[in-house]
Amino acid sequence: MLGVISMILAGGEGTRLYPLTRSRSKPAVPFAGQYRLIDFALNNFVNSDFLKIFILTQFKSQSLNIHLRQALARIWDYRPLY
Repeated sequence: MLGVISMILAGGEGTRLYPLTRSRSKPAVPFAGQYRLIDFALNNFVNSDFLKIFILTQFKSQSLNIHLRQALARIWDYRPLY
């Protein structure tokens, strides 16, 4: 959708998934080897034609940020400025 900005709140602590969220946030939990839980939400947004996506992270976000940066580099040849 043209001009629509979407946001994903991806900062869950994941207390019910504790063994898996000991060192990462809930959206960064691996699924089926190569995916993370956030990949399913991103896939739904893109398939619904929401292409301006902001991801707000909070709890133990480093592993999620690394995953997103690597995924963008793989898909769109994205290189961050920092």
